[in-house]
Amino acid sequence: MAHFRSDYVVKSANRKGGHAVGVLPSRRENVVRTLSRVVGWLVVVLVSAEFLLAAYGKYGLLDSPAYGRFVDRHGWLWLHLAGGVVAIVAGPVQLLARWWFERPVLHRRVGYLYFGGVLTASAAAAGLIATTPAPLSIKLGFAGTALAWLTTALLAMIAIHRGRVERHRTWMIRNYAVTLAPVLFRLMLPVAIASGLAPSGALISCLLWASWLLPLVTVEAFRRRERDPLKHDYIPS
Repeated sequence: MAHFRSDYVVKSANRKGGHAVGVLPSRRENVVRTLSRVVGWLVVVLVSAEFLLAAYGKYGLLDSPAYGRFVDRHGWLWLHLAGGVVAIVAGPVQLLARWWFERPVLHRRVGYLYFGGVLTASAAAAGLIATTPAPLSIKLGFAGTALAWLTTALLAMIAIHRGRVERHRTWMIRNYAVTLAPVLFRLMLPVAIASGLAPSGALISCLLWASWLLPLVTVEAFRRRERDPLKHDYIPS
């Protein structure tokens, strides 16, 4: 019995004439949850690092064939790449590091750097979308991603200026999920092609929307689970 008490805490509450009984997660479950988070973030960091090396690396030489699609648009491209790398790198530092609890000024400065990267990359994305000869469906896919990225960033900024720290953190997590959209898109496209789908404008458009909608849905699913860790059994009275 003592061992049971050390591992579980039973919580009861009345609910609409009935009796709801919930069991808090055990220590083992907490350890598993923490390890899952660590492994998840490690995967995100590694995949993002590979994305930066591969996707950004092809623009290292000014005569690279990768610039062929961006004739007379190098300025927009470089701004987008610069803002994107700042956001991808600074995001995990803000979300994972615990030092900012004791160093709010430093956290605020890194946060402004992150938001600066998002705003720069979003503005450059608008320039690239406006000047691209791509089909309308692809333009809308990129525009949807940029709008979701910018909107979640602004909502996070508004929340912290109103002193709502938890809401700010929630919107920051959502925003970083959208930040990783290009990373996920780069993984999904070759998988889709390998499965036999033709790399058409419709496919690229669908993958662009999915690249930020899927991470947001995943984030919300985890948030719901974290917000209500108790699993209740309803017992009528």
